[in-house]
Amino acid sequence: MTTNYERAFAERPEVLAAWAQLSTAIKAGMDLRRYELATLAAARRLHSSYCCLVHGTLLQERFDEPVLEITRDHRAAGLDEVDVAVMDLAERVVDDATSITGADLQRLRDLGLSQTEIMDVVLAAAARCFFSKTLDGLGVLPDASFRDLDPELREALVVGRPIADA
Repeated sequence: MTTNYERAFAERPEVLAAWAQLSTAIKAGMDLRRYELATLAAARRLHSSYCCLVHGTLLQERFDEPVLEITRDHRAAGLDEVDVAVMDLAERVVDDATSITGADLQRLRDLGLSQTEIMDVVLAAAARCFFSKTLDGLGVLPDASFRDLDPELREALVVGRPIADA
């Protein structure tokens, strides 16, 4: 079944293919759970319901993460210090990347992340900006299949556009 975001790129399939290639390249060098946490943090800051629904669902299904608690307050959701720092950095990239200082990045190094791992978090968040803003700029609604989620979780993940009716 074709998703709403795939239909949105019907006029420019080469851009969707390039997005898939970029996304795959970012994920290839990164722990997938960390990618999903960074992506969810970025998507929430971007008010992207579509991306929150997709990546929140992946976190819950693949990693059994407490997504409802994470979306309410990732700092109080029982995540470890590294996960919290990763989500904080992803939010900062979305909010104002120019405000990120060497001291901010040193916090992540002090927690054991390499420069490459830090870059991967920044890449995940920055790439999410492109994709989420593209979908929202085109008025794309999250797929109706997300209506099947637990109502409380669905409500927490719908942070912008509503889910499509059909």
